[in-house]
Amino acid sequence: MSQSEKAARFKSLHEAPGTFVIANVWDAGSARVLAGLGFAALATSSGASANVLGRLDGMVTREEALTAVRAIVMATDLPLSADLEKGFGDEPEIAAETIRLGAEAGLVGGSIEDATGNKDKPLYDLGHATERVTAAAEAARALPFPFILTARSENFLRGNPDLDDTIRRLQAFEKAGADVLFAPGLPDLAAVRAVCSSVSKPVNFMAGIKDKSFSVAELEAAGVKRISVAGSLYRAAMGGVIKAAREVKEKGTFGYLDHAVSSSELGNFMQNT
Repeated sequence: MSQSEKAARFKSLHEAPGTFVIANVWDAGSARVLAGLGFAALATSSGASANVLGRLDGMVTREEALTAVRAIVMATDLPLSADLEKGFGDEPEIAAETIRLGAEAGLVGGSIEDATGNKDKPLYDLGHATERVTAAAEAARALPFPFILTARSENFLRGNPDLDDTIRRLQAFEKAGADVLFAPGLPDLAAVRAVCSSVSKPVNFMAGIKDKSFSVAELEAAGVKRISVAGSLYRAAMGGVIKAAREVKEKGTFGYLDHAVSSSELGNFMQNT
């Protein structure tokens, strides 16, 4: 499937009735598994991608992130969007370049956030944040296929749980040209409804935070178009590894084998289709 065909499919998912789940992957193998389970689109997770390299979230270079993207793109025919963090630089021009390079790597979507990565000033001022989204949107519109740009307001993850400011930011990002609006960490369904009713573009909700994740049906009723799961599937997988390894190390038993996926079943996901 060509990149243009993937882009058209991804765009149509955002225009069709109802809500869909985009599954966050961390390598080609996880992409094969989740594609085989029937998900319609995939996304990367910056946290999971960093952990795969033995690092913390935010400690991956742009080229390392794009190398992972290329491997995932080659693994399936599904549309792939990427968690591009702040665009790997502070200036609007860098965010725009990241969108262009992501498209060259095979992406049909990607997100730019307003978090700086600086603990002393965790969020960009609204004006600068909007300029960065504007530049990213212009780069996306210049591509020969529809690239779905997601703009993220990081207030609730960066120590500023201000719903009014979050909505102001998302509204500004919508006017700047973002295709999808995203505020990770919203605390309850009332906040989700408030965000969805404040903008006209599709809203992405991030499931994966304990006690702040809701069912697909609840989120659809609140107005959410797209649900991502961030690094939670990766953490669930690693939770299984840790539990199994502790059993071996502490008990000297191998009971985890009773619950492990078989080699043949896993192999079925890895075969070329």
